[in-house]
Amino acid sequence: MRTSVQELIAKSKDKKSKKIIEKLIPVLLFLIASVSVLTTIGIVLTLIIETVTFFTRVPLSEFILGTTWLPFANSGAQFGIWPLIVGTLKITGIAIVVAVPIGISAAIYLSEYASDNVRRVVKPVLEVLAGVPTIVYGFFALTFVTPVLQSFFPEIKIFNAISPGIVVGIMIIPMIASLSEDAMSSVPKSIRDGALAMGSTKFEVAWKITVPAALSGIIASVVLGLSRAIGETMIVSLAAGSTPKFDGDFTGSIQTMTAYIVQVSKGDAGYGTTIYYSIYAVGFTLFLFTMAMNILAGYMSKRFREEY
Repeated sequence: MRTSVQELIAKSKDKKSKKIIEKLIPVLLFLIASVSVLTTIGIVLTLIIETVTFFTRVPLSEFILGTTWLPFANSGAQFGIWPLIVGTLKITGIAIVVAVPIGISAAIYLSEYASDNVRRVVKPVLEVLAGVPTIVYGFFALTFVTPVLQSFFPEIKIFNAISPGIVVGIMIIPMIASLSEDAMSSVPKSIRDGALAMGSTKFEVAWKITVPAALSGIIASVVLGLSRAIGETMIVSLAAGSTPKFDGDFTGSIQTMTAYIVQVSKGDAGYGTTIYYSIYAVGFTLFLFTMAMNILAGYMSKRFREEY
């Protein structure tokens, strides 16, 4: 068949347009992929620049070693970060005590005991907890959990560390349970069958075979849950109070790093003041904690990884 000149020109144009598209697609994909990287760089640079401005007004030694946080004092304001760190660790510690046993137990049930039909229902319902707004959790902690705790322990104040710690733990259960269940489900069935064939019970298989084999994924889920608990904002802002204290009391009002940032961001300090710049110093400290948790999660995953 003969091809007309017009058809040859059209084919040539199609080939050129395809080549142009093939060259543009990698560039476009690279730009899209760079958005998250550039955003992270922008956030880090903003934190660093504003934090440096804060330390031109407040000595670094006072910030790191100080145990009193009184930024709103009329005279002699103090910016020792430890009361906020201790408040954050109180919430995080309680949350991990609540979330780890429940989350891992739920993961063991879903992975080893539940039927396929039960798993299809229970796992999505469990993960619904992850979609509940944190402000709802905050009101739940303040208006339900705290009164229940006060009925058993009257010395607990309306604002305390225990109630929000428990609710933060409930909030991170889906993360720990889901990621741990995924890690356990990836363990080959042949390993389970071999253990059962040797006379092991189902619980022995789960506890002595599946859990150790999936340990890297379980530890990573716990560390990521820990990171999530450290960065929680609305629950602690509503239910924990706003009293930074460097002590071991869990029954009274405390303040976490995120709660302090919320307090100042609501307009309690003017732009350009030392208190305003202090939220960046606190935010940078929080960023370091979260980054450390993520690095630890990656290390644990590699350290305890089992390959089949």
